[in-house]
Amino acid sequence: MKAIVSERYGPPDVLQLRDVDTPGLEPHQLLVRVHASSVNPAEWYRVHGPFFARLPNGLRRPKQPAVGTDLAGRVEAVGADVQEFQPGDEVFGTGVGAWAEYAVAREPRLVRKPANVSFEEAAAVPIAATTALQALRDHGRVQPGQKVLINGAAGGVGTYAVQLAKHFGAEVTAVCSAGNVELVRSLGADRVLDYTREDFTQGDERYDVMLDVAGSRPFRRFRRVLTPDAVVVAVGAPMSSRGLGPLKHIAGTRLTALGRSQKVVNFVAKITKDDLEVLRGLLEDGSIRSAIDRRYELSEVPDALRYLGTCHARAKVVITVG
Repeated sequence: MKAIVSERYGPPDVLQLRDVDTPGLEPHQLLVRVHASSVNPAEWYRVHGPFFARLPNGLRRPKQPAVGTDLAGRVEAVGADVQEFQPGDEVFGTGVGAWAEYAVAREPRLVRKPANVSFEEAAAVPIAATTALQALRDHGRVQPGQKVLINGAAGGVGTYAVQLAKHFGAEVTAVCSAGNVELVRSLGADRVLDYTREDFTQGDERYDVMLDVAGSRPFRRFRRVLTPDAVVVAVGAPMSSRGLGPLKHIAGTRLTALGRSQKVVNFVAKITKDDLEVLRGLLEDGSIRSAIDRRYELSEVPDALRYLGTCHARAKVVITVG
């Protein structure tokens, strides 16, 4: 089979499309014929290899050359212990080495794909939408009638967050660039601020929950637009392969908030079947949809990763496998 592999750290050019053996199955695993995958900041850091990203992957070189996590496709084969799925089932979720024609996945990381959603739309969901869901529901604890501010609303996490916050009954103010205003408005935002023309930290509105995906402002500047008991969920920052990458901003935000009445939390999303089922239901009934910026073929993955690294990508960047 054809697969993208990365045997050393570096810019996207280190990625290679190779013919490799189709992975074997353990009893608890499934083999999925991948029809689509997507690109996330996690893979960008995994490939570039800043120090903090090497700790789980290998300090000198990647332990696992396979790359890619999000996937949507058809089940090709199942291990002896798999009970829920059978060959031919259309699924989406996460796996190992999803930038390939075939990938292995575990049963708790997959759910059935809704019939009304394409493979590309489903492949965009797992990491980004799960992050948005857990940020707003579990950490922000968004309630109906609350005012929610989403900084970085046009990115992968942000586009799902706008829709989920509206689903939870919140009044949503979204911050993005001028070119993305109409996209974000179409996703249901009540108010959209173009950060190139308006500084959201200088407004008169006060927000109960802030989801900070962009990481474009320090806490000391945006806390003035928060209610006294507001919760800030920090999940992103401008991508950088130097030093601590996004961790510097996220940790700095949390430290600066110490002793303040507002609470700052950060977390790493955990992919669970329960949350994938929640998202599957919302996709199926039209409560959320996947906004896709660009589509790339498997042979074009380095270009896709390079484009994500420009920080000009909006919504999701998808890999079409076949």
